[in-house]
Amino acid sequence: MQYLGLAVAIAVVGLIVLWIALRMLFGGNWLLGWLRGTTGLLVLAAAALTGLVAWDVCTYRALPEEAPVATLSFEADGAQRYQVRIEQGGEVRFVTLEGDLWQLDARILRWKGVATLIGLEPGYRLHKLSGRYLAVEQQDQARYAQVLLTQSALDADFWSWLQACQCTSLVLEAQPQRVSYMPIADGAAYRVEMTPTGLLASPANPAAEQALKDW
Repeated sequence: MQYLGLAVAIAVVGLIVLWIALRMLFGGNWLLGWLRGTTGLLVLAAAALTGLVAWDVCTYRALPEEAPVATLSFEADGAQRYQVRIEQGGEVRFVTLEGDLWQLDARILRWKGVATLIGLEPGYRLHKLSGRYLAVEQQDQARYAQVLLTQSALDADFWSWLQACQCTSLVLEAQPQRVSYMPIADGAAYRVEMTPTGLLASPANPAAEQALKDW
């Protein structure tokens, strides 16, 4: 809810900028000529960009305190190919992954300073699920070695922009998080949780526990 509210606030700013752009483009009698038109188009572009950023922020959700960030379950769908069931906050999706090991990348938005004092919570978004074969020649031929779990519209990637900009690091910080490679097995399920040291995957059923023992 917090990140939906943040997205709405950004969208409101975008609407205000859009209103200003329309007033500049269609108001008056064009006495300012091309200068008014050019400036109006620039402001209109800024409004569109603000809207894209609002949409991107809306894809983040607050980190759960007493629940896993995600649960991954693997079901064999061929030789070293699996259907992966990803459950995240009550939502379920399925992707195809190949390999002997899996790795999960997530993106974290972490508030700092005064923002944490007023109760703003860090947010996260699952970014990428990767598979890896133990044999190099198999890895080179893999068709489903990587799955993007989220993608920013028209490359309006707020997280990447924030990470590249050092001026906002005192308020909001973009952090990468990763679950290191874990073994895949038919029927195995893993819980992914946020700990003080980062993302941590743990076995959620006997099949996953056995996979870890055999690895």
